[in-house]
Amino acid sequence: MPETRDSAAREPAPVTAEDVTAAVRLAVAVLRKAPDDADWSGKAGGLDWDCWETVEHLADDLFAYAAQLGPEQPPLDTEVPFLWYRRRQGGPSNVTFADREAGVAGLLQVLESCGALLTGMVATTPATVRAHHSWGVSDPEGFAAMGIVETLVHTDDIAGGLGIGHLWAPPADLCARVLHRLFPDVVADAGSEVVADDPWGLLLWATGRGTLPGRPHRTEWRWYGVPAGER
Repeated sequence: MPETRDSAAREPAPVTAEDVTAAVRLAVAVLRKAPDDADWSGKAGGLDWDCWETVEHLADDLFAYAAQLGPEQPPLDTEVPFLWYRRRQGGPSNVTFADREAGVAGLLQVLESCGALLTGMVATTPATVRAHHSWGVSDPEGFAAMGIVETLVHTDDIAGGLGIGHLWAPPADLCARVLHRLFPDVVADAGSEVVADDPWGLLLWATGRGTLPGRPHRTEWRWYGVPAGER
């Protein structure tokens, strides 16, 4: 059944491991539609990274969120100490990179694989577990939502850079639920009517992308990973 304004305005359902899978699969599907001559070395949207690097960054985010939930007692004050490094000055700092000799198909397999890691960790980690994130100690649902936000907005960046931005339109219900989970300040300020009318547009605005009538462009932004009852 199509998402309706009333259903988007109601108290949202939790963000789930299956939502991570859905978001990553939708992202990979649209990126596979890039023409054969698409320039993956071109800038991704308004980012300083190119499209290839931004896919690597996205994959690395998904990997890192999964890894943060991995220890029996996840650290609450720092990241799990993997070695992050940059392949070039100004490029993303990652643990994971794709083998460029594998081409775009290999790059997207890396993205799929890292998404599956986060799906698995969210699905199998007890809801009582907490782990560190620089924007607030979070639970498995929070890390799922973080991975989905990264997937939705960076796919928009990448698709725009590849000239296929018009093909990317993530599900309204999913956008509304991650807004409620991670951007309670934005939801409270905008009101349920705005969330119901255009959750994707609101999510883009909340993450410093896109514009909304009567609202200034956001040059700084953050989300809140701490579960609602613990803020």
